[in-house]
Amino acid sequence: MIFCIPVRSMSLTWNINLTMRRTRTLKLYSSVVGSSSRRGPPDGSEELSAGSSEKPPHTPVMLKEVLHYLDIQPAQVVLDMTFGGGGHTKAILNAAPEVTVLALDRDPTAICLAQQLAKEHSGRVKPLLGRFSELESLLSNMNIKPGSIDAVLLDAGCSSMQMDQAERGFSLSKDGPLDMRMDGERYPDMPCAADVVNTLDQQALASILTAYGEERNARKIASAIVEARRVNPITRTQQLASVVAGSFPPGVVYARKDRLQRPAHVATKTFQALRIFVNDELNELHTGLRAAQAVLKPRGRLCTITFHSLEDRLVKRFLQGEDLSNLDHFSPRKQSNKKEKLAHGKKDSGLAVHWLPLQKKVITPEKDDVSENPRGRSSKLRAALLAL
Repeated sequence: MIFCIPVRSMSLTWNINLTMRRTRTLKLYSSVVGSSSRRGPPDGSEELSAGSSEKPPHTPVMLKEVLHYLDIQPAQVVLDMTFGGGGHTKAILNAAPEVTVLALDRDPTAICLAQQLAKEHSGRVKPLLGRFSELESLLSNMNIKPGSIDAVLLDAGCSSMQMDQAERGFSLSKDGPLDMRMDGERYPDMPCAADVVNTLDQQALASILTAYGEERNARKIASAIVEARRVNPITRTQQLASVVAGSFPPGVVYARKDRLQRPAHVATKTFQALRIFVNDELNELHTGLRAAQAVLKPRGRLCTITFHSLEDRLVKRFLQGEDLSNLDHFSPRKQSNKKEKLAHGKKDSGLAVHWLPLQKKVITPEKDDVSENPRGRSSKLRAALLAL
């Protein structure tokens, strides 16, 4: 089915297969969502509780653990694939003398901060504006060859800086335009969240909410969105939050709990789903992992931080050497057969494991870290060494 979506006086065509496939993106989802246990509470809420008024300062997630597993040495070259507010990069610069950091981010606001930091550390910070999928060409333009970087940090998801800016449209607790584009205005024709909720039909919306929000009430919410937009276009974050809340009895709106057992708004997973869809986050993450593998030196270190189960499953399977390029064989019906093969030590033909894990189990924040930085409560860290 084809949808013609007007975006800022232009027309953009989306091809969406309503059997849980968005072109490229929903296909990737089918591989990473399986029967593995979910992180966090049953409702899966991973953003800030909607009722919270907290404004925490920018605190790098699991900074101590990141520095430990990256094991920065003097004069090394490190790639920070998600510069954000720059907290991790600053710590990396201070970890050892003469370290150079390549600071990548798709958000122009973040790159402005990286450029300021570059002035403070002459020649040691190289800002790179672009997505994970653009990294190869960005490094090529800098004459940085594959296999030449010592360590890579990939901190996935939405940054606190983006969440705190109401005008970016990421937070349901702050009223702003329903945007959610991590690239800002870099791509004026790129559909924003408002374009999605006001244009796609009910079945497509329900597919997105199910795929990226793991929302059990996706059909009910999608129906409420379609009914509401017939009266007025949905263009504001709190307008959408109210529409979602209106599809539930009043006592249910804050019945869900986050990982700190605080009330979480019923629209939390709807916002997560739209953000992932708009920014093609899972495909970008997969591309970013492949790019990290390409740029690292033999025995180079990769450290990843994820914030919800969809991301973590993808990273886990990538580091285990599973082939994520052909995704249809990950259907639930075939999961057990694949597990049986792996249990008997068999690998898919032509598939090699490229990574050696640096930890036995996934790393989660300590209680003190969560108290200091509640937004990092759902984070998971995985680290691995690129095998020779």
